[in-house]
Amino acid sequence: MNFRQTLRQSLAQLSMMAIGASLLLGCTSPVVSSADANSPEATRAPNTNSSRSTKVVESDRAQTEGESVPTLRTNGQYLPISAATEIGGQRIQLEVARTPQEQSKGLMHRPPLPDDRGMLFVFDPPRPVQFWMKNTPSPLDMVFLRNGEVQAIVENALPCEADPCPTYGPDRSVVIDHVIELRSGRAAELGLTTGDRIVIEFLE
Repeated sequence: MNFRQTLRQSLAQLSMMAIGASLLLGCTSPVVSSADANSPEATRAPNTNSSRSTKVVESDRAQTEGESVPTLRTNGQYLPISAATEIGGQRIQLEVARTPQEQSKGLMHRPPLPDDRGMLFVFDPPRPVQFWMKNTPSPLDMVFLRNGEVQAIVENALPCEADPCPTYGPDRSVVIDHVIELRSGRAAELGLTTGDRIVIEFLE
């Protein structure tokens, strides 16, 4: 066998090997992504937050790192009595939390409220709100209002010892402009029910 014949045979073998390799690759299952690049699943921004951090909480409980058990301190917030309301024939004096800073502290580290006392949270513009009981040593009732009408009542919200804390409030489709916090059990004592009307008198 001369050199030319040997070269032809070698080239033929290489050609057959190349064809075989291409057939193997062609029969391999294709690797595809789980979602089409143009689909909503592919274009949606990744969720880098846990369920804990994605909660939108318009709350009077500012989460404090490392504090899972509510404690009573002397640095609780005391706001001026600047509103009042009459419920069930009884006058309730209201501390008013207007600013984000005041609302973030709320009734944290406060002893139980007297029967004739509450805290009023003002949300302007109205919005969906959820409250939690982080660092709040006394159980509370929460009354959620819109245009003076009771939208929801949360009774006996307990001090939070969980991590994360549960949240309380009406469905997020409901917008709220005022929330009144009272001593636990007070809403029932005053006979409050959903649909009742509450007139708030601002004193200043």
